[in-house]
Amino acid sequence: MTVPSMPATSSGIRIAAAPISWGVCEVPGWGRVLDASTVLGEMAELGIRATELGPPGYLPREPGDLRALLGEYELNLIGGFLAVVLHENVDAALAAAEESAALFAECGAEVLVLAAATGLHGYDERTPLLDDEWAALVATAAKIRDIATEHGLTTVLHPHVGTHVETEREVERFLADSALPLCLDTGHLLVGGTDPVKLAKRHPDRVGHVHLKDVNGKLAEDVRAGRVGYTEAVGAGLYVPLGEGDVDIDAMVGFVHEAGYDGWYVLEQDTALREESPVDLPKRDVATSLAYLLGVAGRLATG
Repeated sequence: MTVPSMPATSSGIRIAAAPISWGVCEVPGWGRVLDASTVLGEMAELGIRATELGPPGYLPREPGDLRALLGEYELNLIGGFLAVVLHENVDAALAAAEESAALFAECGAEVLVLAAATGLHGYDERTPLLDDEWAALVATAAKIRDIATEHGLTTVLHPHVGTHVETEREVERFLADSALPLCLDTGHLLVGGTDPVKLAKRHPDRVGHVHLKDVNGKLAEDVRAGRVGYTEAVGAGLYVPLGEGDVDIDAMVGFVHEAGYDGWYVLEQDTALREESPVDLPKRDVATSLAYLLGVAGRLATG
């Protein structure tokens, strides 16, 4: 395995990681889950100095314990993912947001990454929303933004496969109806049918956070057409290291950087590990993505 020759913190852009790149996901039965010491230790070995939190319960939820654990690996917390139902059971969504925002803030984080969960298990199925349900989704997202703001956090809406903001039409509708910025996730956008570079160019002022992943375009087409389920596709290699798929990562990073984006670039290659998967596979893939991103950053610095 080739490990990048310089740490992520010296790249001129802010690079972070996320436990999902090691197969750690909130979906029951997603796959093999590596222990936190392995995941955090490998982040540190790669020179990464910042991470998102991962699913509830994977890392400690008590602020002092979480700070202590991350400190062992010289990692900073930048925020985390919160997938909650926004179109109904509003009180439950707001309570979850308050708990997460308080934890993130006490641990020095900056961003709450919000997704419009369907209430179904996993990300393979979803039902359409009525107009009044969509309006409730938008209103609840705004309330969560206000909660996070009180804790000093920025809230971004994450278009995500298997949620109620997945397709290009839904992304554009949300942007029209809400003032929240987006988490520009290059993989989920492409799988959902949106070109992430074109989206960034249409709405450069709405890019609030960036998740970088590359995508096997053929598998993405199969997911959109309903020939393959999302979970099955992830297990089959839907997401690949940066530079090995069909997302124009160079153009994406180059454009948002030139447009003034100064937030985090999170290496977030959704992975589902089988029992027979090599234990070092996630580290190798993240190392490949990190080396690629550092190359992009280097070209930005000299160009």
